Amino acid sequence: MNRLALRVVIIGASVVSSQAALAIQVTENLDLGGAVRTRFDYDPDRDIKKFNFDTFFLTAKYNSDTWIGAAKYRFYGKAYPYQYTDSVGDISFAEYAWVGYKFDEDKQVQVGLNQVPFGNQPYFGSTFAESLGYVLGLEDLSLVGAKYVQQSGDWNFQAGYYIRPAWQGKGTSEGGITYSNVVSSQDPYVENGSDNRERNTIAVRLARKMDIGGWDSEVGISGYTGTLKNNDTDDEGRRNALAVHYSGKNGPWGMRFLAARQAMSPRNPGSDETVTFGGYDSTFNVASRGNLYVADISYDILGNYVFSYVNGIKLYADYSAYDKSADDFKDSQRVILGGSFFVGNHILVATEWMHGKNDPYVGGSSYTQSLAAGGSDQWENQLNINIGYYF
Repeated sequence: MNRLALRVVIIGASVVSSQAALAIQVTENLDLGGAVRTRFDYDPDRDIKKFNFDTFFLTAKYNSDTWIGAAKYRFYGKAYPYQYTDSVGDISFAEYAWVGYKFDEDKQVQVGLNQVPFGNQPYFGSTFAESLGYVLGLEDLSLVGAKYVQQSGDWNFQAGYYIRPAWQGKGTSEGGITYSNVVSSQDPYVENGSDNRERNTIAVRLARKMDIGGWDSEVGISGYTGTLKNNDTDDEGRRNALAVHYSGKNGPWGMRFLAARQAMSPRNPGSDETVTFGGYDSTFNVASRGNLYVADISYDILGNYVFSYVNGIKLYADYSAYDKSADDFKDSQRVILGGSFFVGNHILVATEWMHGKNDPYVGGSSYTQSLAAGGSDQWENQLNINIGYYF
């Protein structure tokens, strides 16, 4: 059993966690916050039942008439699945860290480790664990560079230029000590791994708000291209992606859809059919070419329950799939049924039943090869519960 096969619960910035982060106002412009989270992992197929510490993170946000900025840093260690480390903080990395300038209320620029404009923002779906898009390095992706954002009526335009991936944090991996999944150097346990670096990435996103059949909707298109430099051959390939997306809200109901094409042409010394990615102190292979599909539906339950302590209830179902272009590669799929709620103003509980096929994060399928050639090629399942105190 790979030591990180169940790391899915620690994928941090989800819709629910971002909503839960309650900040302490230090000055009129500066807010500080953070959270301490625990987790429960249950995998009936492998007889895993564990409840322990998950993560501790700190956040900072600055907002004035002209200057803006945000940062978030995460700490892991000692507890499962990082029981191979001695203490909390042995695994740590930044999720984002950027400063920006507002030209006016509709135009701004952000410089530093910021989110790449691609697809539904900030997430492709409603889940805590996120979709297969995250594992593929397209969803919730932060790189180091500059991004321009402009709102013009119903239109939103974003364009970014990124010189490199996120800075490596503290950990044991050869190249996967980051929050986002990014192109990385392979660890020794990754069979047929590669050693690439992504540089000079350009991403553009254009979206428009509109009313469609009573649904408050957004439709958009995104493009992504970057250089892949192989450290073994010293040759350069490319990584390209294109996506269309939709998000809509009608009363308590919400929907999000995305279809994307990813095509990577690495210059590996061996096969070019896979590229090694990494994050959260581990690395794994991804099929170079394929189509990503995401469909998400959610329902908000308004009101307060259980002596007015329970509120903000959200139920959701999410499906994602990676349809690989290589004929002999097995496609990957993920289904998540879950919900989240607040207890008071500071405690968030998120529960998700995950069902995956050739999914590196679900069940006993191959962690390093599931998103490449494939894993067990059978449906695996597990239950994840995350409980956090946000301040």
